Amino acid sequence: MSQSSTAPHILAIDQGTTSSRAIVFDGQMRPTASAQQEFTQIFPADGWVEHDAMEIWRSVLTTAKQAIQNARIGADNIAAIGITNQRETVVVWDRDTGAPIHNAIVWQDRRTAALCDQLKADGKEGMVQAKTGLLLDPYFSGTKLKYILDTVEGARAKAAAGKLAFGTIDTWLVWQLTGGASHVTDVTNASRTLLFNIDTLSWDDELCALLDIPMNILPDVKGNAATFGTTEAKLLGRAIPITGMAGDQQAAGIGQACFEPGMLKSTYGTGCFALMNVGETRAPSHNRLLSTIAYQIDGVTHYALEGSIFMAGATIQWVRDGLKLIEDAADSEALARDANPDSGVYMVPAFVGLGAPYWDADARGAILGLTRDSGIKEIVRAAIESVCYQTCDLMTAMAADRGSQGSAPLRVDGGMVANDWAMQRLADLTGQVVERPKIIETTALGAAYLAALGAELIESKDQVSRDWARDRLFEPQMGADERASRLTGWADAVSRVLTT
Repeated sequence: MSQSSTAPHILAIDQGTTSSRAIVFDGQMRPTASAQQEFTQIFPADGWVEHDAMEIWRSVLTTAKQAIQNARIGADNIAAIGITNQRETVVVWDRDTGAPIHNAIVWQDRRTAALCDQLKADGKEGMVQAKTGLLLDPYFSGTKLKYILDTVEGARAKAAAGKLAFGTIDTWLVWQLTGGASHVTDVTNASRTLLFNIDTLSWDDELCALLDIPMNILPDVKGNAATFGTTEAKLLGRAIPITGMAGDQQAAGIGQACFEPGMLKSTYGTGCFALMNVGETRAPSHNRLLSTIAYQIDGVTHYALEGSIFMAGATIQWVRDGLKLIEDAADSEALARDANPDSGVYMVPAFVGLGAPYWDADARGAILGLTRDSGIKEIVRAAIESVCYQTCDLMTAMAADRGSQGSAPLRVDGGMVANDWAMQRLADLTGQVVERPKIIETTALGAAYLAALGAELIESKDQVSRDWARDRLFEPQMGADERASRLTGWADAVSRVLTT
């Protein structure tokens, strides 16, 4: 075994919406081995999305073991574990048995739209937004949690008796990894629940009362580089400390070294999420973006503006699996490149409603502008462009909130950014320089850095900034008139599906 393989390594667990991955990083924070496993997507009704929380746990444990094996190291060489996760997805389980009382309700799920509408009608959104930085939307955890407590027989009584635990996926995984010894979350995941005050950095009595959530089911909240617990030795071969944790988008911001105010990243996974660091002072949004926590490291909290798009990579997945127009997502680049450049086809992927800045839970998807010469290539290109257009919407809202577009390049990451045509189109349609890093899986990288900080393997987040390296720069090439014309067409397409 080489000397490098006996040095301290970090295991990053990246639990996503459609798959679980584990990546081993070496002492220089380079990915050396990984494993990935997809799991079942459950759609009980229109707009409802669920996961089997036990299947998620099994997939995480399997991929963690496989990644360590693939790295050709032993558990003794894993110094710490970092966890990053799909945010807002809700799990409620029995504290005694560890068994979930309901399927996990996924962040994409829209079943609580009517409840959110009623709370808005009751004038509650202002109070919620003032405390949480969030809007009243089914996207967030709180109303999902209320649904489970209200609909599962006996759940309210068990909760009152202290027999139930609630968590987002990070909390669920730590509970399982520690054999129920740790019921914890971090500030970034807590900030997405509708129950956490991002000014006081604590669970809020008034918010919990609004949704009838008993506070005894909530986890303890820590910063992002901290001791969250220690794994049971039998799981991975020895007891390993869990020292870093953040929701996926915040972890990506850390992996992209977005530590200075104005720095901006956009992650293209199942959805697309743009996050702008605004510094130590929270910045409220007047353009229906979210004000959220970027990270808390060494006791210092940075806030962010965030825009959330529900369908990004999932749109390409639908083109592949639903329409069956392509066999592999990678095929989309060549088809888009060969499409008719004058095509007026637009796809609005509102399959589960529209996120920022529209927040229309009842909107549904559409393909518009079809003519007799429209074909597979044009539809595939429209699918890719829909992600770019939605990013434009977020950039425009952020610019309005901050008073200017700003000069910081857009740092991109996630699976879609390997598509050169898509990234050039993103630069063209946003009119903004796009930077792709050498390591595009920055979500797992951010979790690894947090674990290294929490385990004191690195001294400060400055090392993350020094390590960040660019793979390629994409500069806008589209003329201003063409950009304006295409954005006008997009705005018209969106207006056709909006219900509010």
